[in-house]
Amino acid sequence: MADISYKSYCWALGTTSFRTKNFNYNIELQLLFIDEFRKLTKNQNKTWQGLQIDYYYFLRDKGFVKGDAPRPDKDAREKTSGLVSLGLLTSEREITKAGQALLDISLKRDFASDNSLELPKDSYIYLKQLLKTSNMVDGKVVRPFVVFAYVESKLGYLTKDEFTYLLPLCTDMDTTNRIINNVKDYREGKITFDEILISVFMSMENYQAAFSLFNKNSVTKDLICTIGINRKSGSGGVERYDEKYYFVYDILKDIVINKQHQRAYELFEATKQISGKASAMWKKYLFTTTNAKAVKRDGYSAIQNSDILNVENIVQFNDLFFKRLHLYKMKATLSDYFDLNKRYFRLTDTVIFGYGKVEFDILSKCYFNNISDELIKIAFVDCDELNDDIPLENIDPCLAIDEVSLYNALGRTVGTDVSTAQQAKQVIKDERYQRLHNLIDEKFSKEQLIDLFTKFENRNDDEIRKAITDNADIPTMFEYVLGIAWYIISDKQGDILEYLNLSLEADLLPKTHAAGGEADIVYKYEKTPHYPEHTLLIEATLSEKNAQRRMEMEPVSRHLGDYLVLNSNKGAYCVFVSTYLHINVISDFRMRKNASYFSSDGSKSVRGMKIIPLQTSEIKTVLAKDIKYANLYQMFESAYNSSVGEAKWYDEDVVDKINQ
Repeated sequence: MADISYKSYCWALGTTSFRTKNFNYNIELQLLFIDEFRKLTKNQNKTWQGLQIDYYYFLRDKGFVKGDAPRPDKDAREKTSGLVSLGLLTSEREITKAGQALLDISLKRDFASDNSLELPKDSYIYLKQLLKTSNMVDGKVVRPFVVFAYVESKLGYLTKDEFTYLLPLCTDMDTTNRIINNVKDYREGKITFDEILISVFMSMENYQAAFSLFNKNSVTKDLICTIGINRKSGSGGVERYDEKYYFVYDILKDIVINKQHQRAYELFEATKQISGKASAMWKKYLFTTTNAKAVKRDGYSAIQNSDILNVENIVQFNDLFFKRLHLYKMKATLSDYFDLNKRYFRLTDTVIFGYGKVEFDILSKCYFNNISDELIKIAFVDCDELNDDIPLENIDPCLAIDEVSLYNALGRTVGTDVSTAQQAKQVIKDERYQRLHNLIDEKFSKEQLIDLFTKFENRNDDEIRKAITDNADIPTMFEYVLGIAWYIISDKQGDILEYLNLSLEADLLPKTHAAGGEADIVYKYEKTPHYPEHTLLIEATLSEKNAQRRMEMEPVSRHLGDYLVLNSNKGAYCVFVSTYLHINVISDFRMRKNASYFSSDGSKSVRGMKIIPLQTSEIKTVLAKDIKYANLYQMFESAYNSSVGEAKWYDEDVVDKINQ
């Protein structure tokens, strides 16, 4: 049997072993850990090879990993591999200059923008790193993010399917330009999606050789395993991984060519043996249902009237089978890489994944559109400075930012004059709020928020991550959802994206940083007929029972007290929100009405603090009844001035009033 070797045909950022939740958080945390680990006296001047097992147990002691890995050295390599591919660590797992710059930002919690693209400092470093990051694909260099920037600039956007299945196939200049033209034809209905994918692998020499071998020989298990071109090999030099496809081929041929229609259920059972996502694709292609009982009952009538069912001879049958075999294997592989590529691209805070599209945010789009024709020239060459923290223009001169051209392009995009950084900031802010309102309509309606608060109450963490993001921890998402809810309660008045005090990705969903810090909502209200100008501090927690007393009683009053001492003229008060309120927490906050709070040096003080505790059950009632903040302010003021005793105060002056 001929030896037909597998050759890589697509790029992917990182490795599937580094597919981790809380991506930003875990990258920063690992930089902190590796820095601490490498500075231990016993670890200095040692090679990574000799430290892998120790590092795994170091991570376990830190709570970063749990249990006992069967191969701790492998686990340590996998946990750090993504940081090496990004140029944040060397192959010896020492922090690079780029990694140190990111670590410094994390330690200082200094994420504010200091660049012309209006990106947070950490995101700007990730952008520069990804512009340098390259893959080797069948001996060829490709810079994935640069390829995306070029393709996006030529097409305006990519659909999720185009991003998943076509973009990673752009591994050289000719293929990239051909796929761009293919996408244009596909959008005009001139070619199908599957035809594009088939044309890509059928143009490769090893697939052509496999196709020729398939057509010239009797089909056996060994032949199917050979023409499957799989990386996973078995004994005897023959790759057995694809043997299961032989049974699909044999039964399907009997049904189509020999008209043995009674074998329909056998065919369904054979497709079930195919591994992973390819199995579902074969079922969808061959059957009208994925229900085994229905196929067993209906037999041949459950088979889809697909193209392979209407072939006239074995040559046509083999042609379609071969192409479907590799089409679905390719789709399954590329689908596995989607999540990984998405995580890395999102690090830059320039790429928006939403509404079925993948595209740059408004300012980044203008930037890359201005230099698109130069990007292709660096898309397939290596960058020697991956590990260094260097300016954009030092990566390549074409990446230098011309602010005049950038602002002019931004102005043309929105149809107004933009010539200064301040004008650009306002345009970006307006565009972000437009997207925020679309996001609220799509994911955070009042009904959806009520459902999310119930999930927080029940700690359905997996469902929360599915509904929001897996790049933030649950407490961060609780604060985020509360902020969105309060924005709706406030009739969408106020600069909520600033008030949230959270880091947000380009798609305006939250992300968690390793260094922690303040994340409470500071909501500023202008004077209206319903209330004076004032500031509302919203403190949120998921802690319960005695833990709530221990963790929240002092910090909440301290935060409000410090704010009042520094801003005595702001009329500030606090709303404390939790899924559960401990009676002694309610009592303590109530008693603050008559307490004094002093600055740390004792030179200043305030008398009386207004802290209104609020359970998420009441937030849900407020949303369901469409109660607005103007009404809540009056309720809270009345509750604050009430003389009802602490034991009954919350139920009578808060819960009952909201329910009424």
